[in-house]
Parts: sequence; C-alpha cells; structure tokens
Amino acid sequence: MKKEILILISACLMMTGSCKKFLTETPYSLLSTNNFYQSEGDAEVALNGVYATLTAQTYYGRTSWTVSELGGDDLTVPSTSSSDRITLGNYTATSSNGEVSNWWVNIYSMINRANDVIANVPGISMDTAARNDIVGNAMFLRALGYFELIRSFGDVPLLLKPTTATSNLFPARTPIATIYTQIIGDLQYAETNCLLENQIPTANKGRASSGAASTILAKVYLTRAATAGAAPTDYTDALAECNKVINSGQYALLASYKSIFDWTNKFPAVPENIFSVQFAEPPSVGNIIIRMLTSAKTTPAGSASFYVPPAFPLTYIAADSIRKKFSITNQDKSASGTFSTDPNYFYSKFSSDPTWTAQSNNSEANWIITRYADVLLMQSEALHFLNTADPTQFNGINAVRTRAGLTGVNQLNFTNTPGPDDFITALVNERSWELCMEGHRKWDLIRLGRLQSALLAGKGITVPSADPLLPIPYAQVALDSLLAN
Repeated sequence: MKKEILILISACLMMTGSCKKFLTETPYSLLSTNNFYQSEGDAEVALNGVYATLTAQTYYGRTSWTVSELGGDDLTVPSTSSSDRITLGNYTATSSNGEVSNWWVNIYSMINRANDVIANVPGISMDTAARNDIVGNAMFLRALGYFELIRSFGDVPLLLKPTTATSNLFPARTPIATIYTQIIGDLQYAETNCLLENQIPTANKGRASSGAASTILAKVYLTRAATAGAAPTDYTDALAECNKVINSGQYALLASYKSIFDWTNKFPAVPENIFSVQFAEPPSVGNIIIRMLTSAKTTPAGSASFYVPPAFPLTYIAADSIRKKFSITNQDKSASGTFSTDPNYFYSKFSSDPTWTAQSNNSEANWIITRYADVLLMQSEALHFLNTADPTQFNGINAVRTRAGLTGVNQLNFTNTPGPDDFITALVNERSWELCMEGHRKWDLIRLGRLQSALLAGKGITVPSADPLLPIPYAQVALDSLLAN
C-alpha cells in the first residue's frame, strides 16, 4: 500500500500555487524536505498540496458521495450503471470495486501529504500562530481521513509519518480503538490551534476552522458511542463539542434553505456551512455533481447518472414543502422553456450554480462536509442518549424544522414523539430531509441502528449486517498480505 502511496505522492508539493521558486536552480527531481520546508510560503504551498487532493473526482468530487449516499436509501443508479456503483448500492461490492479502491487510495494520499506537513512545518522559523494553524489544518484533514477510513473499512494501518524510501512498505492493520484515540487527539489540536471562522483571511477561506474541528469531534464521539468500543463519556463529550459551536457565535442557520446552496455567496459574514471542499470553474478544478444528478432530458442537460429512489420523496410530511420542492425534482425543462414530467426523480438542490453548462464538470458548487444544521441535529441526538426524558432534546431538531417552515403543530414534543424509538425515527427522518445527498445517510443509518430496515423499505435491499464494512481493495492486499481480512 505504501508503495502505491509513494508513487501517488511524488508530485504532492507541485500541484498548487507559488511554483516559481521551484523553477530556478533546484531541479524538480532533487526537491526534498531538506531544501523545501524553509519558509512560511513553503508551509502554505505544502498545506495547499494537502487540500488539492480533496477535489479529485475520485475523492470528494464524486467517490465520497458514491460511497456514502449509495450505501443509504436516498440514492440509487440506473440499471445500466457501472457494476462498481450498482454493487456499492446493493452491498455486494468486492475487493475489485474501482470506487472502493479510489476511496482508499485518495484518503491515504491525502493523509501522507498531511503527515509531511505535520512533520516538517514545526521546524520552520515563522509566526507561531500561523505555523500552528497550518499544522492544525493538516491534523484536521488527517483526522477526517482516518474517520472516513475506519467507518468504511474498520481496522486500517495507522500511518503518522511521511512515506520515504525507508518506510515500512507492509504495515499491519491498527485496532479501531487506537485510531479513534489518534483522531480525537488530532482534532483537539486543530480545535485549539486553527483560527475561528471570522479570523480566517479572505485568501484562506475554505480552510478548517476551530469550529470545524469541534463539529467533526462531535460526530466522532457520537459515532464511537454507538459501537462496542464506546467510551463512557462519548455522549457528554459530543454534547460539549456541539455546544462549543452553537455558543461560539460563528455560525447560524441561514434565512432560507435555498440560500445554503447559493454558490454566488460561498462565504457570508455568518455562515451555515462549517467545512466544505472548495471547487471552482476551469482552469481550476470544477465539480461534476450537477452533471451526475441532472436529467439528460432537461436544459441544460446532465448525464442522469444517479436517481432519487421513488420511495424517498414519499417520506416527507405534507407540510415540508420547502425542502422537498427545492431538493428533488421530476420536472424536465426543455430549450423552449416548457416542462414535462420525468419518470425518474433527481436531486436539484445543487443546481442553482449559474456557471454550470450542459454535460460539463465546471460547477463551482462546493461539497459540504458539515454545516450548522448538522450540529443542531447532533446536539439533539446527544441530549436524547444522555437522558431520554429531557425535553431539551427537541430544541435543535425544532430549530431546523422552523427554518423549513415546520412550526406550530409540526414542532416535535413528547406528545407527538412520546418514546425513544419515536424520537430516533423522527431524527432519522429529519436528517434525511435536511441533509439528503450531502454524504451523511449511510453513516446516520448505521449510527442510529436503522440501516437494515431503511434499505429494505427504501430500495428493497437486504443488508448483510447492521454495520457492514467495505472490502479492502485487492490491489492493496496483493501488495501487503497483512491487510487481508
């Protein structure tokens, strides 16, 4: 595996910005940590190299939501789709699945670049706060990568040093408990050392903030709490992290659901989006998501690569028209401006980007990894599991419902949501209606114990277990037999 990563990483520091310094007397082939990590500018370029990995189609440009959303009940593919996508969606993926391989290789590529920053930037003579923020960003991304890995594959190798010619090319798998400890430590460092959202300079917008670290920490604690390796304080710690974000004054629910996805206003003064992968139109890296999710019959035309399962639109309550109408459509718009009904439903929530053109990958739509509504819903989740009789467990979920127009009798309470199972049902539904097609569904269903029942009801699929893992890619096992299941 490291042999493959070493090949992928060779051009790491050359992929983004400020490359002129590399075109002087030092040949590219001789560039090394000994003659690169010399200045704050070098540290910035190195961190940009870590972030550059995220925008690949085979990472957060497509593969991430192919893995996370196809594994849930709110996304499906045509019968003519690739076997990689079909088998991910019906839980029959094998170790030769290309998307599973993309997921593994790109995460480890990003982790290796982050390790390079973490190992070398502390030795640079530069402003201490700026240095710690750069290292904190690298630790945030490394933690995010390992969190994705253990949710997907279980025990995986824990690599904390840059890959070199003398590195161990055959690492063993590390127990999940140890990796959780590392993830939490990295995120705590990022929480302490990354800037607050309103302190991040305009030129660096899109980097991880202290609030982003707190948000992912909350998700990590909630996820671990639902496993056999749970720590006694996981729900308490998750609640504390949610409250840090809520009480920080850095984030808020935007006035309308639609405005969350307005790509002409990526960085409002008080944002809802807490951490997103930044996409831009060519010659920078554009996003393929609108093309993949748009009907081939509409104007502009997409490739109709993914559908909304017919059962999903039927789950919305009648009063929840704001989110349903904005998020999902079966209306095809022709060149003449007339509409016709398509037999298939598609996600339309990302298509407000005015820069996108037919059959193109040039959308500037960011991929949202986490936003403030998610924090409010996680707060409700933590409060519920700490004390099922606590009425404040409804506060976060009701705030999200209020923005969606669900007020009055549509607010949740112990009268209409009397028992713990009722609350989990309401939470699972609310997270689906609010966060559909944002990369959460599979993980939500696993964490809340509803994967098997939801997949059977939503797509008619029988899932083999309550927490099924992806197979480690065959190419990696072939290189390192210690990775074999």
